[in-house]
Amino acid sequence: MIQQRAGGKGWLKTVVILLALGGGAFLLRQTVFRAQPVPVTVFRAEKGRVEDSVVNSRAGTVQSRRRAGMSPGIAGLVSEIKVEKGSRVKKGDVLLRLDDREQQAQVQLAMRSLEAAKALAEQARLEADLAQRLWNRTQSLARNDVVSETVREQDHTRFLSTQAASKAAGARVLEAEAALEAARATLAKTVIAAPFDGVVLDVTIEVGEWISPSPPGVFIPPIVDLIDPRALYLSAPMDEADVARLHLGLPTRITLDAFRDQSFAGTLTYIASFVEARQEQNRTLRIEAELKDTTLPANLLPGLSADLEVILDSREQVLRIPTYALLDGSRVLVVQNGRLEERKVGAGLHNWSYTEITSGLSAGELVVVSLDRPEVKAGARVTVSAEAEK
Repeated sequence: MIQQRAGGKGWLKTVVILLALGGGAFLLRQTVFRAQPVPVTVFRAEKGRVEDSVVNSRAGTVQSRRRAGMSPGIAGLVSEIKVEKGSRVKKGDVLLRLDDREQQAQVQLAMRSLEAAKALAEQARLEADLAQRLWNRTQSLARNDVVSETVREQDHTRFLSTQAASKAAGARVLEAEAALEAARATLAKTVIAAPFDGVVLDVTIEVGEWISPSPPGVFIPPIVDLIDPRALYLSAPMDEADVARLHLGLPTRITLDAFRDQSFAGTLTYIASFVEARQEQNRTLRIEAELKDTTLPANLLPGLSADLEVILDSREQVLRIPTYALLDGSRVLVVQNGRLEERKVGAGLHNWSYTEITSGLSAGELVVVSLDRPEVKAGARVTVSAEAEK
Protein backbone atom coordinates (compact mmCIF):
# COMPACT_ATOMS: atom_id res chain seq x y z
CA MET A 1 0.00 0.00 0.00
CA ILE A 2 2.83 2.38 0.86
CA GLN A 3 4.58 1.54 -2.47
CA GLN A 4 1.44 2.30 -4.48
CA ARG A 5 1.13 5.72 -2.86
CA ALA A 6 4.76 6.45 -3.55
CA GLY A 7 4.30 5.43 -7.22
CA GLY A 8 1.26 7.70 -7.56
CA LYS A 9 3.13 10.67 -6.19
CA GLY A 10 6.00 10.04 -8.67
CA TRP A 11 3.62 10.05 -11.61
CA LEU A 12 2.05 13.28 -10.50
CA LYS A 13 5.47 14.83 -10.06
CA THR A 14 6.41 13.82 -13.57
CA VAL A 15 3.26 15.37 -15.02
CA VAL A 16 3.89 18.58 -13.11
CA ILE A 17 7.46 18.74 -14.40
CA LEU A 18 6.37 18.15 -18.00
CA LEU A 19 3.70 20.78 -17.72
CA ALA A 20 6.21 23.20 -16.28
CA LEU A 21 8.66 22.47 -19.07
CA GLY A 22 5.95 22.89 -21.74
CA GLY A 23 4.75 26.13 -20.21
CA GLY A 24 8.31 27.39 -20.03
CA ALA A 25 8.92 26.51 -23.68
CA PHE A 26 5.69 28.24 -24.69
CA LEU A 27 6.64 31.27 -22.64
CA LEU A 28 10.09 31.35 -24.28
CA ARG A 29 8.53 31.12 -27.76
CA GLN A 30 6.20 33.98 -26.94
CA THR A 31 8.95 36.14 -25.49
CA VAL A 32 12.62 35.41 -26.16
CA PHE A 33 12.23 33.31 -29.34
CA ARG A 34 9.19 35.06 -30.76
CA ALA A 35 9.80 36.39 -34.34
CA GLN A 36 10.34 40.15 -34.38
CA PRO A 37 7.89 42.24 -36.44
CA VAL A 38 9.09 42.86 -40.01
CA PRO A 39 9.66 46.58 -40.76
CA VAL A 40 7.79 47.63 -43.92
CA THR A 41 7.31 50.76 -45.97
CA VAL A 42 3.68 51.60 -46.73
CA PHE A 43 1.66 53.94 -48.89
CA ARG A 44 -1.54 55.43 -47.53
CA ALA A 45 -4.22 54.94 -50.19
CA GLU A 46 -5.37 58.37 -51.35
CA LYS A 47 -7.44 60.13 -53.96
CA GLY A 48 -5.67 61.88 -56.80
CA ARG A 49 -4.98 61.93 -60.53
CA VAL A 50 -4.34 58.70 -62.44
CA GLU A 51 -3.27 58.54 -66.07
CA ASP A 52 -3.24 55.87 -68.74
CA SER A 53 -0.12 56.48 -70.78
CA VAL A 54 2.51 54.92 -73.01
CA VAL A 55 6.19 55.78 -73.21
CA ASN A 56 8.80 55.59 -75.92
CA SER A 57 10.65 52.30 -76.37
CA ARG A 58 14.05 54.00 -76.64
CA ALA A 59 15.30 57.44 -75.72
CA GLY A 60 14.15 60.23 -78.00
CA THR A 61 16.08 63.31 -79.12
CA VAL A 62 15.34 67.00 -78.77
CA GLN A 63 15.43 68.68 -82.19
CA SER A 64 14.64 72.07 -83.70
CA ARG A 65 12.30 72.85 -86.57
CA ARG A 66 14.67 75.60 -87.66
CA ARG A 67 18.34 74.81 -87.93
CA ALA A 68 20.72 76.25 -90.51
CA GLY A 69 24.23 75.14 -91.44
CA MET A 70 25.58 78.14 -93.33
CA SER A 71 28.55 78.83 -95.60
CA PRO A 72 29.37 81.84 -97.80
CA GLY A 73 28.77 80.04 -101.09
CA ILE A 74 32.00 81.41 -102.56
CA ALA A 75 35.67 80.94 -101.85
CA GLY A 76 37.43 83.64 -99.91
CA LEU A 77 39.53 84.77 -96.97
CA VAL A 78 37.76 85.09 -93.60
CA SER A 79 38.24 88.66 -92.42
CA GLU A 80 35.83 88.87 -89.46
CA ILE A 81 33.89 86.51 -87.19
CA LYS A 82 31.38 88.30 -84.98
CA VAL A 83 30.01 85.31 -83.02
CA GLU A 84 31.20 82.26 -81.13
CA LYS A 85 29.66 79.05 -79.81
CA GLY A 86 26.67 79.85 -77.64
CA SER A 87 26.14 83.37 -79.00
CA ARG A 88 22.50 84.43 -79.18
CA VAL A 89 21.70 86.41 -82.30
CA LYS A 90 18.76 88.23 -83.88
CA LYS A 91 17.54 87.86 -87.44
CA GLY A 92 19.78 89.91 -89.74
CA ASP A 93 22.79 90.04 -87.39
CA VAL A 94 26.11 89.65 -89.20
CA LEU A 95 27.84 86.42 -88.19
CA LEU A 96 30.88 86.33 -90.49
CA ARG A 97 32.54 88.35 -93.27
CA LEU A 98 34.96 87.46 -96.03
CA ASP A 99 37.54 89.82 -97.52
CA ASP A 100 35.32 91.54 -100.12
CA ARG A 101 37.78 93.88 -101.89
CA GLU A 102 37.61 91.92 -105.13
CA GLN A 103 33.83 91.73 -105.03
CA GLN A 104 33.59 95.44 -104.25
CA ALA A 105 35.77 96.15 -107.28
CA GLN A 106 33.54 93.95 -109.43
CA VAL A 107 30.51 95.94 -108.28
CA GLN A 108 32.25 99.22 -109.13
CA LEU A 109 33.25 97.87 -112.53
CA ALA A 110 29.67 96.75 -113.19
CA MET A 111 28.37 100.19 -112.17
CA ARG A 112 30.77 101.91 -114.58
CA SER A 113 29.80 99.52 -117.35
CA LEU A 114 26.16 100.33 -116.71
CA GLU A 115 26.86 104.05 -116.87
CA ALA A 116 28.68 103.58 -120.19
CA ALA A 117 25.87 101.45 -121.54
CA LYS A 118 23.31 104.08 -120.58
CA ALA A 119 25.39 106.81 -122.27
CA LEU A 120 25.67 104.77 -125.46
CA ALA A 121 21.96 104.05 -125.31
CA GLU A 122 21.24 107.76 -125.03
CA GLN A 123 23.51 108.48 -127.99
CA ALA A 124 21.82 105.77 -130.02
CA ARG A 125 18.40 107.17 -129.09
CA LEU A 126 19.40 110.65 -130.22
CA GLU A 127 20.75 109.32 -133.53
CA ALA A 128 17.58 107.29 -134.01
CA ASP A 129 15.43 110.40 -133.35
CA LEU A 130 17.46 112.39 -135.86
CA ALA A 131 17.25 109.62 -138.45
CA GLN A 132 13.48 109.43 -137.95
CA ARG A 133 13.05 113.16 -138.50
CA LEU A 134 15.18 113.02 -141.64
CA TRP A 135 13.20 110.05 -142.89
CA ASN A 136 9.90 111.84 -142.23
CA ARG A 137 11.14 114.90 -144.17
CA THR A 138 12.45 112.75 -147.02
CA GLN A 139 9.08 111.05 -147.33
CA SER A 140 7.38 114.46 -147.55
CA LEU A 141 9.75 115.68 -150.23
CA ALA A 142 9.51 112.45 -152.15
CA ARG A 143 5.76 112.91 -152.53
CA ASN A 144 6.53 116.15 -154.41
CA ASP A 145 9.35 114.49 -156.40
CA VAL A 146 11.90 116.85 -154.82
CA VAL A 147 14.39 114.11 -153.78
CA SER A 148 15.76 111.23 -155.75
CA GLU A 149 15.00 107.61 -155.11
CA THR A 150 18.60 107.06 -154.02
CA VAL A 151 18.37 109.69 -151.27
CA ARG A 152 15.07 108.24 -150.19
CA GLU A 153 16.54 104.76 -149.84
CA GLN A 154 19.59 106.08 -147.97
CA ASP A 155 17.47 107.97 -145.43
CA HIS A 156 15.19 104.96 -144.96
CA THR A 157 18.15 102.66 -144.37
CA ARG A 158 19.67 105.15 -141.91
CA PHE A 159 16.33 105.30 -140.04
CA LEU A 160 16.09 101.50 -139.74
CA SER A 161 19.71 101.04 -138.68
CA THR A 162 19.55 103.73 -135.99
CA GLN A 163 16.35 102.22 -134.64
CA ALA A 164 18.06 98.83 -134.43
CA ALA A 165 21.13 100.42 -132.83
CA SER A 166 18.93 102.10 -130.25
CA LYS A 167 17.27 98.77 -129.35
CA ALA A 168 20.68 97.11 -129.13
CA ALA A 169 21.94 99.88 -126.84
CA GLY A 170 18.85 99.41 -124.64
CA ALA A 171 19.54 95.67 -124.46
CA ARG A 172 23.15 96.41 -123.44
CA VAL A 173 21.79 98.59 -120.62
CA LEU A 174 19.68 95.68 -119.39
CA GLU A 175 22.71 93.40 -119.69
CA ALA A 176 24.82 95.84 -117.66
CA GLU A 177 22.09 96.08 -115.03
CA ALA A 178 22.00 92.29 -114.75
CA ALA A 179 25.79 92.20 -114.48
CA LEU A 180 25.58 94.74 -111.66
CA GLU A 181 22.97 92.65 -109.84
CA ALA A 182 25.17 89.57 -110.23
CA ALA A 183 28.17 91.46 -108.85
CA ARG A 184 26.11 92.68 -105.91
CA ALA A 185 24.80 89.14 -105.30
CA THR A 186 28.37 87.85 -105.24
CA LEU A 187 29.32 90.66 -102.85
CA ALA A 188 26.40 89.66 -100.59
CA LYS A 189 27.82 86.14 -100.37
CA THR A 190 30.83 87.52 -98.54
CA VAL A 191 28.58 88.19 -95.53
CA ILE A 192 26.72 85.53 -93.53
CA ALA A 193 23.75 86.98 -91.63
CA ALA A 194 21.38 85.20 -89.26
CA PRO A 195 18.23 84.09 -91.12
CA PHE A 196 16.30 83.92 -87.82
CA ASP A 197 16.69 84.54 -84.10
CA GLY A 198 18.72 81.73 -82.61
CA VAL A 199 21.78 80.34 -80.88
CA VAL A 200 25.11 79.60 -82.57
CA LEU A 201 25.92 75.93 -82.05
CA ASP A 202 29.30 75.89 -83.74
CA VAL A 203 31.81 77.92 -85.75
CA THR A 204 34.32 75.76 -87.62
CA ILE A 205 36.71 78.38 -89.01
CA GLU A 206 39.03 81.14 -87.79
CA VAL A 207 39.89 84.64 -89.00
CA GLY A 208 42.61 84.46 -91.65
CA GLU A 209 41.63 81.01 -92.92
CA TRP A 210 40.81 80.49 -96.57
CA ILE A 211 37.56 78.93 -97.65
CA SER A 212 38.42 76.73 -100.61
CA PRO A 213 36.19 76.57 -103.67
CA SER A 214 34.19 73.42 -104.30
CA PRO A 215 33.70 71.60 -107.61
CA PRO A 216 30.55 72.51 -109.59
CA GLY A 217 27.45 71.04 -107.96
CA VAL A 218 29.20 70.48 -104.61
CA PHE A 219 28.35 72.81 -101.72
CA ILE A 220 30.98 74.28 -99.45
CA PRO A 221 30.67 72.58 -96.03
CA PRO A 222 28.83 74.70 -93.41
CA ILE A 223 31.06 76.83 -91.21
CA VAL A 224 28.37 78.31 -88.91
CA ASP A 225 25.63 76.20 -87.32
CA LEU A 226 22.59 78.11 -86.06
CA ILE A 227 19.42 76.82 -84.38
CA ASP A 228 16.21 78.36 -83.10
CA PRO A 229 15.72 77.10 -79.51
CA ARG A 230 12.09 78.27 -79.51
CA ALA A 231 11.11 75.82 -82.26
CA LEU A 232 11.98 72.68 -80.30
CA TYR A 233 10.27 69.34 -80.59
CA LEU A 234 10.95 65.80 -79.46
CA SER A 235 11.33 62.88 -81.84
CA ALA A 236 11.05 59.43 -80.27
CA PRO A 237 10.36 55.79 -81.25
CA MET A 238 7.16 54.19 -79.97
CA ASP A 239 6.61 50.43 -79.78
CA GLU A 240 4.36 49.05 -82.52
CA ALA A 241 2.05 47.53 -79.89
CA ASP A 242 0.88 51.04 -78.92
CA VAL A 243 0.24 52.34 -82.45
CA ALA A 244 -3.55 51.78 -82.43
CA ARG A 245 -3.96 53.89 -79.29
CA LEU A 246 -2.23 56.99 -80.61
CA HIS A 247 -3.75 59.96 -82.41
CA LEU A 248 -2.66 63.54 -83.08
CA GLY A 249 -3.39 66.13 -80.43
CA LEU A 250 -2.89 63.90 -77.39
CA PRO A 251 -1.13 65.63 -74.47
CA THR A 252 2.41 64.52 -73.72
CA ARG A 253 4.91 64.81 -70.89
CA ILE A 254 8.60 65.21 -71.75
CA THR A 255 11.40 64.47 -69.29
CA LEU A 256 15.15 64.86 -69.75
CA ASP A 257 18.11 63.51 -67.81
CA ALA A 258 19.59 67.01 -67.87
CA PHE A 259 16.54 68.37 -65.98
CA ARG A 260 15.74 65.60 -63.51
CA ASP A 261 13.33 67.61 -61.37
CA GLN A 262 11.33 69.06 -64.27
CA SER A 263 8.90 67.87 -66.90
CA PHE A 264 7.70 69.75 -69.96
CA ALA A 265 4.19 69.65 -71.38
CA GLY A 266 3.74 69.00 -75.08
CA THR A 267 1.32 67.89 -77.77
CA LEU A 268 1.58 64.92 -80.12
CA THR A 269 1.94 66.50 -83.59
CA TYR A 270 3.26 63.73 -85.83
CA ILE A 271 2.82 59.98 -86.20
CA ALA A 272 4.88 58.28 -88.91
CA SER A 273 3.02 56.46 -91.68
CA PHE A 274 5.32 53.45 -91.57
CA VAL A 275 6.93 51.15 -89.00
CA GLU A 276 10.70 50.98 -88.74
CA ALA A 277 12.04 47.42 -88.65
CA ARG A 278 15.75 47.81 -88.00
CA GLN A 279 15.59 44.71 -85.86
CA GLU A 280 12.91 42.07 -86.18
CA GLN A 281 12.36 41.93 -82.44
CA ASN A 282 12.09 45.71 -82.09
CA ARG A 283 9.64 47.36 -84.49
CA THR A 284 8.91 50.99 -83.71
CA LEU A 285 6.96 53.95 -85.00
CA ARG A 286 8.45 57.45 -85.09
CA ILE A 287 6.37 60.10 -83.31
CA GLU A 288 6.97 63.79 -82.58
CA ALA A 289 5.72 66.15 -79.89
CA GLU A 290 5.89 69.95 -79.81
CA LEU A 291 6.79 71.67 -76.55
CA LYS A 292 3.99 73.99 -75.44
CA ASP A 293 6.15 76.37 -73.43
CA THR A 294 8.35 78.70 -75.49
CA THR A 295 10.14 80.13 -72.43
CA LEU A 296 12.40 77.14 -71.98
CA PRO A 297 15.71 76.97 -70.08
CA ALA A 298 18.59 78.46 -72.06
CA ASN A 299 20.55 75.21 -71.91
CA LEU A 300 17.71 73.04 -73.23
CA LEU A 301 19.22 72.57 -76.67
CA PRO A 302 18.79 70.17 -79.60
CA GLY A 303 20.66 66.91 -79.25
CA LEU A 304 19.69 66.19 -75.64
CA SER A 305 18.16 62.79 -74.99
CA ALA A 306 14.63 62.74 -73.58
CA ASP A 307 11.68 60.48 -72.80
CA LEU A 308 8.21 61.02 -74.17
CA GLU A 309 5.08 59.92 -72.30
CA VAL A 310 1.84 60.12 -74.28
CA ILE A 311 -1.20 60.55 -72.00
CA LEU A 312 -4.05 58.50 -73.47
CA ASP A 313 -6.60 59.11 -70.70
CA SER A 314 -6.75 60.58 -67.20
CA ARG A 315 -9.09 60.71 -64.22
CA GLU A 316 -9.11 63.12 -61.31
CA GLN A 317 -9.79 62.39 -57.64
CA VAL A 318 -9.89 58.61 -57.85
CA LEU A 319 -8.49 56.20 -55.25
CA ARG A 320 -4.93 55.31 -56.21
CA ILE A 321 -1.83 53.45 -55.07
CA PRO A 322 1.65 53.12 -56.60
CA THR A 323 1.67 50.63 -59.45
CA TYR A 324 4.68 48.83 -57.94
CA ALA A 325 2.56 47.98 -54.86
CA LEU A 326 0.48 45.52 -56.90
CA LEU A 327 1.22 41.81 -56.72
CA ASP A 328 0.36 39.36 -59.48
CA GLY A 329 -3.37 38.97 -59.95
CA SER A 330 -4.18 42.51 -58.74
CA ARG A 331 -3.47 41.71 -55.09
CA VAL A 332 -2.02 43.94 -52.39
CA LEU A 333 -0.78 43.50 -48.82
CA VAL A 334 -2.53 45.74 -46.31
CA VAL A 335 -1.44 46.38 -42.72
CA GLN A 336 -4.26 45.34 -40.34
CA ASN A 337 -3.73 45.30 -36.56
CA GLY A 338 0.01 44.77 -36.90
CA ARG A 339 -0.26 41.96 -39.43
CA LEU A 340 -0.29 41.73 -43.23
CA GLU A 341 -3.55 40.90 -44.90
CA GLU A 342 -3.70 39.92 -48.57
CA ARG A 343 -6.44 41.79 -50.40
CA LYS A 344 -7.86 41.34 -53.92
CA VAL A 345 -8.45 44.73 -55.55
CA GLY A 346 -10.07 46.02 -58.72
CA ALA A 347 -7.76 48.06 -60.95
CA GLY A 348 -8.73 50.78 -63.43
CA LEU A 349 -6.50 53.25 -65.24
CA HIS A 350 -2.80 52.84 -64.65
CA ASN A 351 0.66 53.79 -65.76
CA TRP A 352 4.11 53.18 -64.35
CA SER A 353 3.45 55.62 -61.46
CA TYR A 354 -0.08 55.04 -60.16
CA THR A 355 -2.96 52.60 -60.54
CA GLU A 356 -6.61 53.45 -59.97
CA ILE A 357 -8.29 51.20 -57.38
CA THR A 358 -11.98 50.58 -58.07
CA SER A 359 -12.68 48.06 -55.29
CA GLY A 360 -11.08 46.25 -52.36
CA LEU A 361 -9.49 49.27 -50.65
CA SER A 362 -10.59 52.38 -48.80
CA ALA A 363 -8.90 55.74 -48.57
CA GLY A 364 -6.39 55.86 -45.72
CA GLU A 365 -5.57 52.13 -45.62
CA LEU A 366 -1.87 51.28 -45.48
CA VAL A 367 -0.62 49.31 -48.49
CA VAL A 368 2.83 47.72 -48.34
CA VAL A 369 5.23 48.88 -51.06
CA SER A 370 8.45 47.23 -49.80
CA LEU A 371 7.82 43.82 -51.39
CA ASP A 372 11.41 42.80 -52.10
CA ARG A 373 11.83 40.48 -49.05
CA PRO A 374 10.48 36.93 -48.67
CA GLU A 375 9.30 37.54 -45.10
CA VAL A 376 6.88 40.20 -46.33
CA LYS A 377 3.85 37.98 -46.89
CA ALA A 378 0.29 37.52 -45.72
CA GLY A 379 0.02 36.83 -41.98
CA ALA A 380 3.43 38.26 -41.08
CA ARG A 381 3.71 40.53 -38.05
CA VAL A 382 4.94 43.93 -39.20
CA THR A 383 5.80 47.35 -37.99
CA VAL A 384 5.54 50.44 -40.20
CA SER A 385 9.01 51.91 -40.58
CA ALA A 386 8.18 54.61 -43.16
CA GLU A 387 5.51 55.95 -45.47
CA ALA A 388 6.31 56.33 -49.15
CA GLU A 389 6.33 59.86 -50.50
CA LYS A 390 3.32 60.85 -52.59
